[in-house]
Amino acid sequence: MSRPPTAAQRRVIEAADPVTGRLRGTEAQLAALVKRGLAFRHPRPPHEHFLTPAGHRIRDAEPPGAVSEAEPAEPAADAGVFAARVGGEEEPPAQTPARLRAVHSAWQGLLELRRMTNPDGAVDRPCGWERTHLVRAAALALEAAGHRPASGSADGYRVRATPQPEAVAVYAADTEGLAACAATLERAGWQSGEYTEPRTRVRYLLASPRRV
Repeated sequence: MSRPPTAAQRRVIEAADPVTGRLRGTEAQLAALVKRGLAFRHPRPPHEHFLTPAGHRIRDAEPPGAVSEAEPAEPAADAGVFAARVGGEEEPPAQTPARLRAVHSAWQGLLELRRMTNPDGAVDRPCGWERTHLVRAAALALEAAGHRPASGSADGYRVRATPQPEAVAVYAADTEGLAACAATLERAGWQSGEYTEPRTRVRYLLASPRRV
């Protein structure tokens, strides 16, 4: 069993970009993370370092000795870490100009991550990070395109995990909203189909990131 990262290495991991996983640190720190399989050095200039899926798991896991408590699906608005809105949050962040800038910056960062990590440099097709963070990735695509997330009594989209591999469920207030979400996800490199829940008869999208 591999040794856990040192305190210094964990600080570098925890300081990684919350969306792209881009790392900042000394050459020695970054090389040590690469050796452990927690980061990789991109072969194309400027040779940035990014977290691997294993590195993301380390960052997302509770630190040693932490007390486990029930937590919301997304960080609170004041947690200091960007999180795309999945819809249905009890205390969603306010739709301020700062929030709009943060969403735009996160989407641009994700496109850059696609360029840096897809083998052919394609930005119109989801990358590995999106496939390991399906709900957050789909929600970011929708929020960045201007769709309104559901909150309280307000209608909007909701993105939820599903038992199916590499698939999320997307709900909307009506058929027009569902069709608009499908069009946005298609432009963002996802493929989707519309289905009906057998018991509730609620219509929803089953969306997956495209591979080609």
